[in-house]
Amino acid sequence: MEELKTTQMPTTYDPKEAEKKWYDYWLKGQYFKAGQRPDAETYTVVIPPPNVTGMLHIGHALDCTLQDIMIRTKRMQGYDTLWLPGSDHAGIATQTRVEQKLRESGVTRYDLGREKFLEKVWEWKDLYLESIHEQWAKMGFSLDYSRERFTLDEGLSKAVREVFVKLYEKGLIYRGNYIINWDPAARTALSDIEVEHKEVQGHLYHLKYVVKDSDEFIVVATTRPETMLGDTAVAVHPKDDRYKHLIGKKLVLPFTGREIPIIGDEYVEQEFGSGAVKITPAHDPNDFEVGKRHDLPQILVMDETGTMNDNAGAYKGLDRFECRKQIVADMKESGVLVKIEDHLHQVGHSERSGAVVEPYLSTQWFVKMKPLAERAIEAQNTKKGANFVPDRFEKSYLYWIENVRDWCISRQLWWGHQIPAWYCEGCGEIHVAHDKVSVCSKCSGTNLRQDADVLDTWFSSALWPFSTLGWPEETEDMSRFYPTSLLVTGYDIIPFWVSRMIFTALEFTGQIPFKDVLIHGLVRDADGRKMSKSLGNGVDPLEVIEKYGADAMRFMLSTSSTSGQDLRFRWEKVEQARNFANKIWNASRFALMNLGDFKVEEIDLNGSLNTADRWILHRLNETVRDVTRLMDSYEFAETGRLLYNFIWDDLCDWYIEFSKLSLYGTDDQAKKTTKSVLAYVLDQTQRLIHPFMPFISEEIWQHLPHEGDTITLAKWPEYESRFEAADAVREMELLMDIIRNVRNIRAEVNVPMSKKIELLVKPSGVDSLAILKRNEEYIQRFSNTSTLEISLDLATPDKAMTAIVTGAELYLPLAGLIDISQELNRLEKELQALHGEVDRIEKKLSNEGFVAKAPAKVIDEEKAKLVDYADKRDKVIARLAELRGV
Repeated sequence: MEELKTTQMPTTYDPKEAEKKWYDYWLKGQYFKAGQRPDAETYTVVIPPPNVTGMLHIGHALDCTLQDIMIRTKRMQGYDTLWLPGSDHAGIATQTRVEQKLRESGVTRYDLGREKFLEKVWEWKDLYLESIHEQWAKMGFSLDYSRERFTLDEGLSKAVREVFVKLYEKGLIYRGNYIINWDPAARTALSDIEVEHKEVQGHLYHLKYVVKDSDEFIVVATTRPETMLGDTAVAVHPKDDRYKHLIGKKLVLPFTGREIPIIGDEYVEQEFGSGAVKITPAHDPNDFEVGKRHDLPQILVMDETGTMNDNAGAYKGLDRFECRKQIVADMKESGVLVKIEDHLHQVGHSERSGAVVEPYLSTQWFVKMKPLAERAIEAQNTKKGANFVPDRFEKSYLYWIENVRDWCISRQLWWGHQIPAWYCEGCGEIHVAHDKVSVCSKCSGTNLRQDADVLDTWFSSALWPFSTLGWPEETEDMSRFYPTSLLVTGYDIIPFWVSRMIFTALEFTGQIPFKDVLIHGLVRDADGRKMSKSLGNGVDPLEVIEKYGADAMRFMLSTSSTSGQDLRFRWEKVEQARNFANKIWNASRFALMNLGDFKVEEIDLNGSLNTADRWILHRLNETVRDVTRLMDSYEFAETGRLLYNFIWDDLCDWYIEFSKLSLYGTDDQAKKTTKSVLAYVLDQTQRLIHPFMPFISEEIWQHLPHEGDTITLAKWPEYESRFEAADAVREMELLMDIIRNVRNIRAEVNVPMSKKIELLVKPSGVDSLAILKRNEEYIQRFSNTSTLEISLDLATPDKAMTAIVTGAELYLPLAGLIDISQELNRLEKELQALHGEVDRIEKKLSNEGFVAKAPAKVIDEEKAKLVDYADKRDKVIARLAELRGV
C-alpha cells in the first residue's frame, strides 16, 4: 500500500491521477467481488444492461451512480454485496447500426449471409463492450466483473430456451396471424412500446363508395387511402337509421371492381364523421377485430418493405407513399374523392429506424399476457409485490399490466435468440424444443428447418434478475443472491422491462425478482429539453469527467433531483460539486499538516473535550444518523444537502477554524485532543461521502490515520449516544451567532477583519455569562477584538452598533466609524422583521385547528420561539430608544 501513498498531500487534488490509481487498486484487491462474507446478509443489484450499440450517455451515468452509491454503502455496512454487470445484445438497435456500417461499404447483410453477418455483429459487440468497460471504470463503478453476463451468452441462451419451451407447453406462447406494428425499414415486427407516436400534419381523405345496382353511396374517411385496396367491408352502427336499410347490401370498391358487404357493428360511432367506417382487416388492428367477428377476408396490399404487392393491382410495385399520391390523383379524376381535410394526428414511428410504422397482418409468435398479468396484479394487491420508490409509480405499473395486450415476441432479424421452433417440411408439424430437432415426431421426416426469426430483445432482458445468477440451474449464486434487493431504472421503461421481469420471475421462480424498484427521471438539458442527437444537446459523461472529475459528476447527478423527477444538467452545478471536492481536499490537507505522524491508536475521544470538540462530534453523530436514514429511503438529494452543509459549514468553516486555537497553542494535552477529534471526524466524514465521491475519499482516507487496506471495506459510521451533547450545541450556537453578527456589522461599516475592534457583550443571564466566559478566547480570536468585556452589569454605550442574539446583546463602540442614522435604519428593519415573526407565531398558536392537531412538542417549540422573538424585539425597541435619546 505504501507505494500508493505520499508523505504529504499535494496542494491541489488531481482527479485524473487519483481515479486511475484507485480503480486499478480496487480491482487488483478484488474488493468488489461478492461471496467474501459468507455469513453476512446479502445485498444484490443487477445492472440494467446497456445496449452494445455505442457509448454510454449521461442517463446511464445517473442510473449507475445511484446503484453504486447503494452498493458501496451496503458493502461498508457489512453486507455481502453483489453488483452484477452485464450488457444487452439489443437486437434491432445493434443490427441496424451494423447494417448502416456495411452499407457505407456498399454491402448488405444478404450479401454476406446470416453466418458471416453475425460474425460482423459479434465484432461490433466486442468493440463497444470494451468501451463500456472503460466508461464504467472512469465513473468508479464497483462492479463484480467476475460475474459479468451478456444476453446472448450460453447460460442466458439456455434460460431463454427453457422459458420459451415451458410457456409454449403451458399454452402461453402461440403462433398466429395478427395485426402487428411493422417497421418496413428494418423489416421486422415491433412491440407497442417500441413505437414512438409523433404528431404529424396529415390529411383526412373522404371517399365515395357506390352501393351495387343503386344510385346510393356511402362516404368513408381515411388517413391512408392506399389501404382502401385491401378493404373487405364498410361498417355502420346497426341502429343508425341512415344506414339500416343498407346492411347486407354490397358496395363496389373503386379501382378493383371487388364487391364488399355493408355490415352492422357496434364498434362504429354513429356521431363521428359520416357514421360509416371502411374495414381493412390486414392493415388496421381495430378492423382486424371487426373482421374476425364478421368472418371477413384479410387482404394484404403491400409487402414487408412497404411496397404495394399483387393485390394492389395497377399500383403494384409502388412505394406505399408514392401509391398514396397516385391513388389520390386517380380518385380526384374518377370522382371517388369527395374532399380532403387537413388533419393533425398521431403517427407511429419505429423507435429504432425512424420509419413510419405500418399496421400489418403477419404470422408471428405471441405471449398470452393475461394469465401472467393476473398473478403480478395479485402479488401487488396483497402487498407481496415490489416496493416502488416513489410509490406513485406503482399506479403506472398496475395500469399497464391491468390493460396488457398479448406480446408479439418474434422479430424478423438475424441478431438475437433464434426462436427454438422447427417446422417439418413434409407435414407442417411445429416442434418447439430446447435443442435442435432432426426428426419429425409426427411423420418421421428429417427435412426440418428452424424458424428464421429471433426473439424480441426484451424477452431475454425479462429474465435478467435470475438468468444472470445461473437459472435454470440450481446454482450457489441463485440460492444466495436471489431475489435481488434493488432495481434502479428510469420511469420510461416500466412497461418495457420492469413489468416483464416481474411476470417472468413470478412464473419461473415464484418470487418477486427485486424488493425495491427505485425510479429516477430523465437527465434533460439546462432548458428542460430531452437530450437527443437531433438537438445536439447530449452530454458525454467522459467529457464531464475530463473537465471536472468523476466525483464531481457523480455528486451533481445523484443529489440534483428527488426520486422520480427529471433533472436538468447544468455545467455550473458540476463546477459547484468540484468546488465542494476541493473544499474537502483543502480542509483535509490542513488537518493532515497539523496531525503530522499522529497514529490511529493515539486517537482518544475520552479526554477533556472543549465546547467545539463536543459540538462537532454531536453534529457528526446527527449527520451519521440522518444520512443513514435518508440513504435507506433513497433520498439522495437530501443526503447530499446534509453532507454538504456539515462538511462545508460545520467542519470546514467552524470547527477547523476553532481547532487552530489548540493546534497552535502550547497546551500539549489540548493539542492531542484536537488532533484526535480532527482525525476521527475526518475519517468518519470520508466514509460518509465515499459512496458519492469514491476517489477523493479514498485518496484522503489513505493519508489519514486508519486501519485496513481500503475505505471501500471500511465500516460505515454508526450513531453513538456517547457523543450526544445538546449543551455544547447551545454553547456553539451562541458563539457562532455572536461571531456572525460581529462580522456582519464589520461588513456594514467597512471595518476589515484585520482591524481590531472593541466588543461589549451583555449576557441575558448567569447561564449565558458562564458560557461566554468559558469560551472567551474563541470570541476574541474570531471577532479580532482589542478589548472584550462580558458583563451582566454592562453600561450601554451611547454610540455603538448593536446586535441582539439569543442569550446576549452585542455592542460595538465604533465612534467615528458609524452613522447613527444608518444604525437607526438598520435596527428599524430588524424590528419590522421581529414584529413579523412574533405576529406569525401568535396567529399560529391562536389557531384552534393547529393547537388541536399539532404534537405537544411542536407547540412547545413554537411557544419557545415566541418568547425568544419577543425578547429580541423588546431589546431592539429599547436600543432604538437609547439611540434616539428618549
